[in-house]
Amino acid sequence: MTSAPPAHTVRIGGRRVYYGWLVLAALGVTETVTWGIIYYGFPVFLQAMERDLGASRVAVTGALSIGLAVSALAALPVGRWIDHHGPRALMTAGSCLTTLLTLAWSQVESLAALYAVWALMGLALAATLYEPAFAAVVSWFIDGRDRALLILTLVAGLASTIFMPIEAWLMARLGWRATLITLAVVLGGITIPLHALVLRRGPGSGPVAPGAPRAPGEPSSLTLGAATRTLVFWVLFVAYIVSNFATTSISTHMIPYLTGHGYSAAVAAATVGWMGAMQLPGRMVFMPVARWLGPRWVTAAVFLGQAMGIGQLPFVARLGTVVPVVIVLGASNGMSTLARATSLAEIFGPRHYGTIAGAVALGANGARAAGPVGASLLLVALGGYPQVFWALTAALAAVAVAVLSTDARPVGHATPVPPRPQ
Repeated sequence: MTSAPPAHTVRIGGRRVYYGWLVLAALGVTETVTWGIIYYGFPVFLQAMERDLGASRVAVTGALSIGLAVSALAALPVGRWIDHHGPRALMTAGSCLTTLLTLAWSQVESLAALYAVWALMGLALAATLYEPAFAAVVSWFIDGRDRALLILTLVAGLASTIFMPIEAWLMARLGWRATLITLAVVLGGITIPLHALVLRRGPGSGPVAPGAPRAPGEPSSLTLGAATRTLVFWVLFVAYIVSNFATTSISTHMIPYLTGHGYSAAVAAATVGWMGAMQLPGRMVFMPVARWLGPRWVTAAVFLGQAMGIGQLPFVARLGTVVPVVIVLGASNGMSTLARATSLAEIFGPRHYGTIAGAVALGANGARAAGPVGASLLLVALGGYPQVFWALTAALAAVAVAVLSTDARPVGHATPVPPRPQ
């Protein structure tokens, strides 16, 4: 958005700046902190929680799965709220709840208590992670939307790189409970004031009456009901379910897998952290490649890249290094996040983005919820991590082919789902 009414600007250092950039800057910080502490902290503390609570890995990862499942169920109402009311109240309340629950997490003494904390944590995550943040950014940017989303994901992509090594270092010195208390102070001190003081409702948010004229420069938009009548919606819906299940399974089980092959816990945590760092070059490459190839080919390439990265894991012992996995899987994961954000806004339009993204997140985040415990169950059923990695590789390759077989043009050109025979 190259120009804006004065009501949408703020004076900084003698010049007027579009307010959307301040919203973007605040969300860059809060997304990095929240992802780094809550989501990426869980695998760092996994083995310590197993020992302290006397529970199996399947049982402990079940808490994360419960939280992510609740987050998935809350995604659609959260998206509708953002579309109608803006992000400030919801994301501020989410940060307050996240901070309190992190403190409660540090005090759990039983598996039941851990499950209760993470069930509530799911509500907090739905109100603070990428879906509401992306909806806030889309509401503020039209012309520069892709660039704004790229900047947000580039910054937040550093979350695991920054926080996982710090968390491992703190845990070695303080224990996992004291580490969580320390991190809760950091989380609340940063995210609550930024959400409360900076976030505002964007000019591109809010419902419009049917048939009402669009603002100048505003692209057409589909409602959720209209989107679900297109084939591309359902192909992307299923594809991101598979992608999120696979990547969440890997991020949760990578540390135990690597430590079982002779890597120290700190090195294993740093490896997962560097996978997060590789999201940055992946996202920087995504935008020019997407403009060149179009959404269908670049999205399929993302899923294929994830398949290639996971397919290397069974050979870690022979390769003697995890660098190829870090590069390929990390870059592909970074592209996946950006592909999901930009493709939904491009194909279906910005006006109902929060609602449509929430519907897709219902499936994608549900798969993320199933990933930790689902991979644990697959491990038991298939008899080893290599077999799990091969299964995930095959599933990702299949959805890549499905995306290539589906038209993915912007709103107004999306291929409708054929009507059912009467």
